[in-house]
Order: sequence, then C-alpha cells, then structure tokens
Amino acid sequence: MFRKHHSICFLLIVMLLVTLAACGKGNDSTKPSDSNQPTEQSPTQGTDKSQENSNSKTDGGQSDDEMIVPAKLTGTLNLIEMDDRDPSILRGVRIIGNNVGTQDDINGKESSLTGVRCIFDLNEWVEFYPDTDAEYYLRVWILKHRDDHEYYKTCKFSDLMPEFVTYCDLHYPVDEEKPDEWYWGNFYLNPEDCEPGYYDFVFTYEGKAIATLLTRFYKEEELSSKSDAELEKLMRE
Repeated sequence: MFRKHHSICFLLIVMLLVTLAACGKGNDSTKPSDSNQPTEQSPTQGTDKSQENSNSKTDGGQSDDEMIVPAKLTGTLNLIEMDDRDPSILRGVRIIGNNVGTQDDINGKESSLTGVRCIFDLNEWVEFYPDTDAEYYLRVWILKHRDDHEYYKTCKFSDLMPEFVTYCDLHYPVDEEKPDEWYWGNFYLNPEDCEPGYYDFVFTYEGKAIATLLTRFYKEEELSSKSDAELEKLMRE
C-alpha cells in the first residue's frame, strides 16, 4: 500500500515538473527578443525630407542664389524727383552709337524721355544729345547696374566708386559750326575696361543725380549684324 502511494506521488511530481517546464517555454516564446526590438529614434536622428527638399535646389535644378531675375530694359529715362531740381534741366535725350543701327531708325530718333537707345556693342562710340536748358555742369556716369536707385539720390559720385566704369561730360558745343546738330559729349566702350552686362547711365547736374537709364552692353560685334527691328525688340526684352 505504501509503495502504491509512493508511486502515485512520484508520478504527480514528474507531471508537475513537466507542466512547469512547458509553461516556462511558452512564456519565453512570446517575449520578443531585444535584437528584434525597433530602436527608438531621437529627434535629431534621421533625415527630415521636407527640410532636405527645402535646402536642396529648387525649380529647374537651380538654387535660390542662382535664380536671379535679370534687369528689364525699357528705354525710358527715370527722372529723380528732388525739391531742388529744375525739371527743365533734362527734358529728354538722344543717344546713338557708331557701330550699331541706322541713322534712319534707331540712331535717328528725336530727343525723348522714352524710346531712348539703351543697347550698345563693346568697341562702340556712344554720343549724347540732351534736350536741356543747361549748357554746362551736366555729366553722365556709367556704372554697373544696381536695383536700389534710391542710392543715387544721396551718393557722392566719384571715380573711386566700386561700380564705376567711366563718365562723360556734357556741354553745349558752342565752338562747332552747327552746334545744335553736334553731340554734347561721347565716350568709348573699351572692351578692355568693360564687360558685357547691365549698366546704369546716371545723369547728374552740378554733381547731383537727375535721371537714370538702364542700358546693356553686348559683346564686340554681337549687335552689328542685327536690323533696326531686331534692335528695337532687344530694347524691349
């Protein structure tokens, strides 16, 4: 009887051990391995696609610095209105060149505030015929183009200006046989001193700016083969 009870107890102990072992394995199988756990990403890790796109090149593969809007030619004199300026100082101007265009069209226009020739070839002489009551103290400064024309109202004009190219004094050609048909001043677009690009003609009287004209210089002989109609189109680009 004792042996029978001993056998039953032994079997119960073995069954209990087997059950405990099975439960232990079941719990281990349901617990995910640390190696399979997704690592928590800190805010500074990874790449923010929106930020990456904003820092990359924009439309057309150009960066913001490369997307520069070019200057717009109009052929119009921009008068600088100042309280101490007499409006009759500059009523208009005629500008011509000796290499480009014909005397019947682009170089034969009347003095005006609009439709003024504003494109030139390097290696060209440029002549000025102003409509003004002043006979002296007029000057045209040729400077590399800048958008903030307010600068010209207060700046001190000098050949030491970083944008300076050259200047041209304008005075009534009293010594010429036909002064009313003669240019008041001219200058040479030397390819060694200038480069193609946009420039400002700044008209001054007694050292103060009275008007500006946006112009463009082209490579040597780049315009010489173009017709007057093609030149007019370029002046309205």
